Amino acid sequence: MSENPTPDTKDWTVVLETTCDECGIDVRALSPGQIAVLVRESATHFSRVLTAPGARSRPESTVWSAHEYCAHVAEMYTVMNDRLALMLARTAPVFEDWDQDAAAAQNDYVAMPGQEVAAMLNDSAAGFADALEALRDEQLPRMGTRSNGAVFTTTTLAQYAWHDAAHHLHHDLGVGGS
Repeated sequence: MSENPTPDTKDWTVVLETTCDECGIDVRALSPGQIAVLVRESATHFSRVLTAPGARSRPESTVWSAHEYCAHVAEMYTVMNDRLALMLARTAPVFEDWDQDAAAAQNDYVAMPGQEVAAMLNDSAAGFADALEALRDEQLPRMGTRSNGAVFTTTTLAQYAWHDAAHHLHHDLGVGGS
């Protein structure tokens, strides 16, 4: 068996066009302000998952543990916040590639102390939520392009990020909610 989880190669931008076929979440009608509230609430749910018995155990060697999913979401919120800031500072920036699987290995999510992951989650969720709440209407259509050519507005970036977090909470970690 492999020591590393199977890399995720799915193009998740499909959730900007339709309901997710895996988790059933539809983010298309959510505004950045609504997402900010959800992001703040999610930090509590993820932190609770971190303290659950077996949070560090992988259900299979090729699947992240709950602890690793929480560390991923903490870093994802930071990456998305950085991308949002770039979209607001520059006209149509191209984002650096972010390989979530490489980030998990490089940052050694497995070995991170739970308290450190919880602190990262709280900080990154609050920072991203603050940035989303600060968006003005005229900033909503600002655009940025991912290294694979996917184009985002500030709104669709927020929707995409929220789907990532909510999908992990509900589909991968089994936490109920919206």
